[in-house]
Amino acid sequence: MAVSEGIVPEIIDSVEALEARMADMRRAQAVFAGYTQEQVDAIFKAAATAANKARIPLAKMAVEETGMGLVEDKVIKNHYAAEYIYHAYEHTKTCGVIEEDPVYGIKKIAEPIGLIAAVIPTTNPTSTAIFKCLICLKTRNAIIISPHPRAKKSTIAAAKIVLDAAVAAGAPEGIISWIDVPSLELTQTVMKDADCILATGGPGMVHAAYSSGKPALGVGAGNTPVIIDSSADIRMAVNSIIHSKTFDNGMICASEQSVTVLADIYDKVRDEFAYRGCYFLKGEELDKVRKTIIINGALNAKIVGQPAYRIAAMAGVEVPETTKILIGEVESVDISEEFAHEKLSPVLAMYRAETWAEALDKADQLVRDGGFGHTASLYINTDETEKMAEHADRMKTCRILINTPSSQGGIGDLYNFKLLPSLTLGCGSYGGNSVSHNVGALDLINIKTVAERRENMLWFRTPEKVYFKKGCLPVALDELGTIMHKKRAFIVTDRFLYKNGNTKQIEDKLDSMGIVHTCFYDVQPDPTLKNALAGTAQMTAFEPDVIIALGGGSAMDAAKIMWVLYENPDANFSDMAMDFMDIRKRIYAYPTMGKKAYFVAIPTSSGTGSEVTPFAIITDSDAGIKYPLADYELLPDMAIVDTNNMMTQPKGLTSASGIDVMTHALEAYVSMMASDYTDSIALKATKLVFNYLPRAYENGANDVEARDHMANASCMAGMAFANAFLGINHSLAHKLGAFHHIAHGVANALVLTYVMRYNAKEVPTRMGTFPQYQYPHTLRRYAEVAEYNGMGGKTDEESFENLVAAIRELKKAIGIKDSIKEYGIDEKYFFDTLDEMAEQAFNDQCTGANPRYPLIEEIKKIYTMAYYGEPDTNVTF
Repeated sequence: MAVSEGIVPEIIDSVEALEARMADMRRAQAVFAGYTQEQVDAIFKAAATAANKARIPLAKMAVEETGMGLVEDKVIKNHYAAEYIYHAYEHTKTCGVIEEDPVYGIKKIAEPIGLIAAVIPTTNPTSTAIFKCLICLKTRNAIIISPHPRAKKSTIAAAKIVLDAAVAAGAPEGIISWIDVPSLELTQTVMKDADCILATGGPGMVHAAYSSGKPALGVGAGNTPVIIDSSADIRMAVNSIIHSKTFDNGMICASEQSVTVLADIYDKVRDEFAYRGCYFLKGEELDKVRKTIIINGALNAKIVGQPAYRIAAMAGVEVPETTKILIGEVESVDISEEFAHEKLSPVLAMYRAETWAEALDKADQLVRDGGFGHTASLYINTDETEKMAEHADRMKTCRILINTPSSQGGIGDLYNFKLLPSLTLGCGSYGGNSVSHNVGALDLINIKTVAERRENMLWFRTPEKVYFKKGCLPVALDELGTIMHKKRAFIVTDRFLYKNGNTKQIEDKLDSMGIVHTCFYDVQPDPTLKNALAGTAQMTAFEPDVIIALGGGSAMDAAKIMWVLYENPDANFSDMAMDFMDIRKRIYAYPTMGKKAYFVAIPTSSGTGSEVTPFAIITDSDAGIKYPLADYELLPDMAIVDTNNMMTQPKGLTSASGIDVMTHALEAYVSMMASDYTDSIALKATKLVFNYLPRAYENGANDVEARDHMANASCMAGMAFANAFLGINHSLAHKLGAFHHIAHGVANALVLTYVMRYNAKEVPTRMGTFPQYQYPHTLRRYAEVAEYNGMGGKTDEESFENLVAAIRELKKAIGIKDSIKEYGIDEKYFFDTLDEMAEQAFNDQCTGANPRYPLIEEIKKIYTMAYYGEPDTNVTF
């Protein structure tokens, strides 16, 4: 097929003409940007077809003009640039919506970059032009080409064939153009005024592209080192290297430049090269060729793409005309050795390595000195996985080819099927490039991601079994023997409960079922990590298959930590204490629990709800920090809420634990993660507390109904906050307890109305961050609590004030004092610790679910007001 003459456009030989042409191209591209995928695909196919049909005349033209390479091999490259590129992107979406996930609300929209400047090398003047024009057409970009001065005729001819076919198929006129008379000035203008640069060529041109101030996709030099391992198929390795190194007379940048052979097979490899027509340079011949291929430290341009015999003749060395490759057996891999350079011709360095490690060292040095980031090659038995991994680790290249001719393998899709076909091979940051892959069409589009707001999936998680009712304990425990067939039980409790005989009913039941048991009863009121470790040591020695935690929050918290460390002795406590924003995305993943022991939680106070929550509070006494741990792996397997265990709670415990229940319920209800499931039980819990906590406080064991309802309220509020989480009320209380040893429930009560008023602000300084939390509406949520409890007013504000007043009355009824100061906390010490306490409260795990995102200074104000017992109406911030 003859190369098309077509309509000859105005000659571009000046900056003015070039700028005018580029302005026309931008107008054409603006039209092209509106084409549909179907229109673009038709143009893409037509252009690829035309280029494919012209592959032979274009190859002839390239060799005739440049004097480099072989016509037959350039035919293959042209064919590849048309056919393989078309096949790779035939079904690729590059217009409009290219990806959509309605479930997650993500839509990706492709848009063209605009005007692409393409620098084309003399080594591949037609195939690279075809490649770049095709990927620009596929992506609705205009492309202006700066050809190499010594290859301008063939490059322009290739571009014109693609242009004519594209226009005939419907593309805008002038969507592809070129510089007719290339010069440094015009090339710089193209790079300066284009939207993106596709630079393929020598290091100077690529550097200029990256220095232009425009986005550039440039590629680095290749100096591909090959290692032939002792395990390799020698015949295949040698012939693959010859096949690659002679392809287009070695001008592919990925072609092999050196081969390092293990000593035990060196002679066999040498013999195979010689047998296949390669010439080993001898004596003075080696030095003559050295001085011919590299002159003054740079590649001699006259040898590029020349056959081996012609290069030898240039050096004054006589070799057969049929010689495939000139091989120099050398020792140094230093850049001072001419054979260690990239040669872009059928000239190859050959090294002997006594060991695998030496071979790696040589290849590594060759890459670092001349081909950083490009390509490395290895011939090996693929069962040698450790060597292959070591090679991949050592080679700082972006393509590592195994048992593959590197010229054909590096450009992709010929000897492998997942390496993107391309004639522009990125070298990553190793080679100072912006890309580390084979450049393709998707590098020439901007992708706009449309992300619709979506709400996270929520959940409602509880223990597998929750048993409740006065007297249910022995009946519930029966399952351990009759259904689960447990053999060894480890009871965790505190000294008071153990000495008071609270464990006897459990022990008697275990005895009746033949379950061997022991008890750790040294849990401290605020359990420390050291305390938990002591219990873990005893637990590990006993090897239980069931753990029974009996007590208030402290016993259950300690037992949960012991459970984790018993089942996972290598678990890192500081990692477990790591905060998270979303429990599903946390950095530290808790180990799976239940592999060794089943966990049963039996509360003896109506407050923490720990029997149904995934939380545990533990104090690191050395660091002086109280950590709230949270993960659903900490959720007990069975909870037994038997009011018999709570009948004798003293007034102080009834008060502190009861107001804790109210705080749990209120914080769960206003949490950003609240749901219909948590709302229902949180509301019910508030009503039970209002109705029965004062009775339980006043009447104690004489009021079974009040005790029963408070037990249920505690468990229900626990379920609510186990799934909706808590807020800054608990963040502040945790630090009051850690720094000033105020009982947890009391600490919550002391800041409760201040936090409520702080959260209820309709115009907060910052609102919380969670997708289902759309805008500040905590005032309405508090009003709903008031309405549910029969305290509703005419407005939300009135309902809120009624709720706050009811909370104040409740606190008064159960003996909660009005201020932190009244609990004997020294004023100077309190304010000495205020900054640190406020910062730790801000960083508390509970802060994240609060509907108002707090500032540290705001936390300090709440603490200060609570210290003095100021009216909560003073919360104006």
